[in-house]
Amino acid sequence: MSALSSRSLFGISAVLLLAMPMIMKPDITFASAPVNDRNAIKQLTPGTEAVPGGIVDVPLNLPDLSDLAKSATPQVHYQGKRVMVLKQGQNWHAIVGIPLSAKAGKHSLDIDVGSDKRVTKSFTIKSKKYKEQHLTIKDKRKVNPTKEDLNRIYKERKLINKAFTLWRDLANVPTLFSLPVKGRLSSPYGLRRFLNEQPRNPHSGIDIAAPEGTPVKAPAAARVIRTGNYFFNGNTIFLDHGQGLVTMYCHLDTLEVTPGQRLEKGDIIGTIGMTGRVTGPHLHWSVSLNDARVNPMLFLQDTTELTASKE
Repeated sequence: MSALSSRSLFGISAVLLLAMPMIMKPDITFASAPVNDRNAIKQLTPGTEAVPGGIVDVPLNLPDLSDLAKSATPQVHYQGKRVMVLKQGQNWHAIVGIPLSAKAGKHSLDIDVGSDKRVTKSFTIKSKKYKEQHLTIKDKRKVNPTKEDLNRIYKERKLINKAFTLWRDLANVPTLFSLPVKGRLSSPYGLRRFLNEQPRNPHSGIDIAAPEGTPVKAPAAARVIRTGNYFFNGNTIFLDHGQGLVTMYCHLDTLEVTPGQRLEKGDIIGTIGMTGRVTGPHLHWSVSLNDARVNPMLFLQDTTELTASKE
């Protein structure tokens, strides 16, 4: 299986092509990176792919700011959503999640640099076509819900959206993840899905097949936002990693954490199950950045424990 590896994002707006899996260096936080020490900052941020579902690094390059403005973190928005901003040396970088619905072409960021001063920066998104996937769901209600089901789904969607739009200021955001569970990549990111031959939204995460009861672990330090049982997602956990970086874990059997709990990388959060809309035991894992569901593979340090999908 090919995977997207992380590379240095600084000095250029990097766009990574698909590459074979490789083991990346351990986490390094921005606070620990010496100014202009490029060897120490090569692996600070996730991989980038300037396509729908990808991530773009936009160097802000704001040399005209006053010393006061340079010392404060600029607030950046994309499509009305707050964007992660990280610092390298004396320059700020916006790390932007691109929704699957984004159109190819020029896009812009709105940057608030203080003192009622705003500037814009543009970047370009390239088009990408994802493969199709056709699944047969035995429980027809999971494909065509009843009126009562739809009422439940509507209420749950508001809770899910609230979790994905959470913002927590954090200087050192853990953006290099470990795999939450060993297993087989049963459904990659971005698939155009057909359920019982009916078109549905593209696959906004990855599915990892593993036996029921297999432990699922936090891929990085986090705080638990919410847990619950949802119509489509089954038993689900939301984790907050800071600055709009939120991860979701669905179809679990057991939930081993509670809202507000703080976690370290590798802590067990639950176990693999078959709850919600499933065809077999697996974990659906989504990564959300500025409320855009992006490709989780861009965040992985090591994919050697993820076996290829059977296609």
